[in-house]
Amino acid sequence: MKIGINITHFRPELEIVDVARKVEDLGFDSFWLPEHIVVPLGEKAFEVQSSYFKTDDPAIVAIKSDNVDPYIALAMSAAVTKRITIGTSISLVPQHNPLDLAQRISTLDHFSRGRFLLGVGLGWLREEGEIMGVDYDHRWNQTKECIQVMKKLWTNDEAEFHGEYYDFPLIRSYPKPAQKPHPPIYFGGTTEKVFKRIITHGNGWLPTAKESLQEISAGRTILNQLAVKASRDPDSIGMTMLGLPQDIDLIKQYEMAGIDRGIIGLAPPSGREILDELEKVAARVKEHLV
Repeated sequence: MKIGINITHFRPELEIVDVARKVEDLGFDSFWLPEHIVVPLGEKAFEVQSSYFKTDDPAIVAIKSDNVDPYIALAMSAAVTKRITIGTSISLVPQHNPLDLAQRISTLDHFSRGRFLLGVGLGWLREEGEIMGVDYDHRWNQTKECIQVMKKLWTNDEAEFHGEYYDFPLIRSYPKPAQKPHPPIYFGGTTEKVFKRIITHGNGWLPTAKESLQEISAGRTILNQLAVKASRDPDSIGMTMLGLPQDIDLIKQYEMAGIDRGIIGLAPPSGREILDELEKVAARVKEHLV
């Protein structure tokens, strides 16, 4: 199993380029950053109704405010590394204009020489999504259109689109991604709808540590079956797990369940101490490093 690193909460003194260099130098496979563009506060700090993974703890919302723009930070990371994959864990795609996002991703993939992976999320925080213009109750439909638009721009010299959410005449978008036909697209979630979306629109699944080994193994089986029905090679559907534990025995069990890449999340707060923590993590999982 390949192993990557994910960080979420940034203290001002943390230099992203130092972290990216360290991740690559220690032999990790990849470096990942999440996305929350804004954090709604309500009349009182963090007074929102949405809950995350059935958790009502307002601190879950509060800590999201320490996220940086993943695309800018990953571009900086790509500039100081040569090997590691860089990815979003995840990007809230329906909160973006797809014409703008398509160019940002193409540029990032172009200059990183094909090292970008797009992890896609619909967004669990209704209040945030609505502030950003998301049709929250139909956010999959909006996300699907956004992805369709980006694929058209990535794979055609000229493209037009006429949908429910996005409508534009014939245009040209430059540059094109280094990866063909486009960077891999991974989706999270555990319902059969999600698995069908992966087969129809994506390249892989992003389960989390919230899912059990049994759920992950069952998901791999479902993906294989759906891929065969869609005349896709099941081996072309990747499985990258967010929140991989730092336990070799558990890592081997997740690998047997079908995970081919695990992402270890570093606990907040994220200051300069992350650089020392990365060395400790590397020592625990060294047999899986490059």
